[in-house]
Amino acid sequence: MGGGSSRGKCRRSFLPHSLRARTTLGVTGLALIFLTAIGTGLNFLILNRVQAQIFDEAERVAVNWGASLRPDGTPPPVPRTRVDLLQLVDSRGRVVTAGAAAAGRPPLSTLRPPADDRIQTRTECSGQGECVMLAAFRVPRPETSALRPDEPLFVYAGMTRPPILADNRMQLLTAAGVLLGVALAAWVNWWAAGRNLRPVEAIREHLSHITVSDLSLRVPQPPGCNEYALLVCTVNQTLARLDEAVKLQRRFASTTSHELRTPLTGLRTRLEEAVLYPGDVDPRETVREALSITGRLETIVDDLLVLARLRAGIPVAHEPIDLGALVAQEAAAQAGGVPVHVHVDRDVYVRGNRIQLVRVLNNLLANARRHAGSVVEVTAGRADGQVVVTVTDDGDGIAPQDRERVFERFVRLDDGRRREPGGSGLGLAISRDIAQAHHGTLLIEDTPRGARFALRLPVQRETPVLADQAPDLRDLDRLPDHAEQH
Repeated sequence: MGGGSSRGKCRRSFLPHSLRARTTLGVTGLALIFLTAIGTGLNFLILNRVQAQIFDEAERVAVNWGASLRPDGTPPPVPRTRVDLLQLVDSRGRVVTAGAAAAGRPPLSTLRPPADDRIQTRTECSGQGECVMLAAFRVPRPETSALRPDEPLFVYAGMTRPPILADNRMQLLTAAGVLLGVALAAWVNWWAAGRNLRPVEAIREHLSHITVSDLSLRVPQPPGCNEYALLVCTVNQTLARLDEAVKLQRRFASTTSHELRTPLTGLRTRLEEAVLYPGDVDPRETVREALSITGRLETIVDDLLVLARLRAGIPVAHEPIDLGALVAQEAAAQAGGVPVHVHVDRDVYVRGNRIQLVRVLNNLLANARRHAGSVVEVTAGRADGQVVVTVTDDGDGIAPQDRERVFERFVRLDDGRRREPGGSGLGLAISRDIAQAHHGTLLIEDTPRGARFALRLPVQRETPVLADQAPDLRDLDRLPDHAEQH
């Protein structure tokens, strides 16, 4: 969980590694696209609106000024508007009369609207760079009969194009506004992302100080019920589980070392005696004792392997099993010793691994027969939606304070050590792990006399049609047959 090496392992990317920088870059890009589209649209609408207003005003002035023409050719008064350039031009391009602002100027345009479209607009630009926005109006014949009875006349009404349309001022202002908006959006996102990610950085900083040598540290819980508080809560719960798992692993390693050291020490002692005192030690007896100790070591190692596979959650094949029939079959296989009385229901099906369930039943039966006084009672049936198997002996029983402890690894009570000194102390631990792997439980329940082990497994609702439920004897041979003692 070191904090300094994680950044060095980041994959190379064109994008920045920082989430804050990435979000800011993304927001900046989106803001640029969005504000550019808005700015372009507004710029177009404003310019189009200004141009339309000028042309509308020029058309109105042209029509009114043309309607007020005097027969003697005197120009009528120029209306007080921004459309100040007014001319009356004949069909040959000669200025007949003009307003004060357009007097002495050449014709403003060569546009000649036809009779069926009397008014048109245009922007005319001269060689000097001056542009005039104007409306050309074809004056009706009755109004021009006194001035030019034989040819049409045209009124030009216009104004010099305003700066907002003449240069790029509007575009520059729009671009400046877009850039300012993008910069503001980037700064706000950078500030907000930094503020929102500050708790994540604090969590990372605290986690960087947590190592496997000390898992007792926790991340401070922030107030509230937001996502960061829930994240910290989950992290602390994970650390607590990890801490507990490491403690269990250390205790297991310590206990395993102790359990293995005892037979290894005995084996070494026997062999050293045989080497140091060859005349006083019977070689055959030494070999027999060594084989016995080696057998116990093999038993412990085999049980440890089974327990490790169960704890690792390695998947195994499951099938529908008539647990009542399996209980009766395993009880019948117990030859000699304390009798076993079996009471089982028919068609009590569960879904599980036959080899593992056989191991549980053998462990429970061997354990009960070892501690029974005269009889062992075994039942199998359904109760509350579960299949319940009970194995009850009439021995001395187990004290309430030891009923959970006997399921721990290498735990053997004094009576168990006396009855079977060579046991591994792993049988009940393996049996409970198998029950939990089948989504069930294995507990010790109250009974008037002796000890009662209750195995509960989920029932299979539909009774399957099975061709053969015989166990694979080759797999059974590979499983060590040892029961826990209490």
